[in-house]
Amino acid sequence: MRPKQWIKNGFVFAGLIFSSNMFHIPFLIKSILAFILFCGISSSVYIINDIVDVEKDKLHPKKRFRPIPSGLITKSQAMVFFLIILLLSMTLSFLLDIKFGMVALVYFVMNLFYSFKFKNIVILDVMIIAVGFVLRAVSGAVVLGVIISPWLLVCTVFLALFLGLSKRKNEIVVMHGQGKEHRKILDEYSIENINQMLPVVTSCTIISYTLYTFSGAKSDAMLVTVLFVLYGIFRYQYITSNGEDGGSPELTLLKDIPMIINIVLWCITSIVIIYFF
Repeated sequence: MRPKQWIKNGFVFAGLIFSSNMFHIPFLIKSILAFILFCGISSSVYIINDIVDVEKDKLHPKKRFRPIPSGLITKSQAMVFFLIILLLSMTLSFLLDIKFGMVALVYFVMNLFYSFKFKNIVILDVMIIAVGFVLRAVSGAVVLGVIISPWLLVCTVFLALFLGLSKRKNEIVVMHGQGKEHRKILDEYSIENINQMLPVVTSCTIISYTLYTFSGAKSDAMLVTVLFVLYGIFRYQYITSNGEDGGSPELTLLKDIPMIINIVLWCITSIVIIYFF
């Protein structure tokens, strides 16, 4: 179920926070339930992905220790658990809110196609990942019936592309030229190619977030938070250029103390500006 990756589902709370409803208890409870359900749905995606990639994961230095490729859990056992968690999470999603359930269903179907086909199509693979982050943010907004700035969604796309490309780059380095044996799509990427795309995506991330602070935020004071975004991106690039953490963005966010402090300060500053300015 990869609980460490549940941190990605934190994007569900974007609608709650940026619509100034964080202290509205009914909305807060609904957002927490939406987060839990999205964790269940995303976990079902991880399970089916591990079932499909079991042979390739056995060749990966880290992924070979996962329950299915290591033999701790059989494919049939994993499939039974997959069906249980998917049906339960999806049913409860529609009961929570019809629109939320529809977004969750689109997310699951898209990732199902990703597991079987799209992950082997160059560039489209990381774009699917980016759309997944947007759907998380959209689900958090529709479940509350609120609207979040389009610029914030655009920024989410570019940020996810930045993380996705960084992950592909890391996988190429970690596999020492044998990446295509683990993930077929790695044969289509190169360090040089990714290094050309990353500056474009990085610039677009910063620009789109800056435009959000001007046109989409509730106060011009949000411009201050651009500094935290800049530091976060530069810090992540520094980390991935000096180690192997780029293969797991969620672990980087959980392990690096300066990054954690930066995120906490961004959250506190944003909340203070949104709710008190």
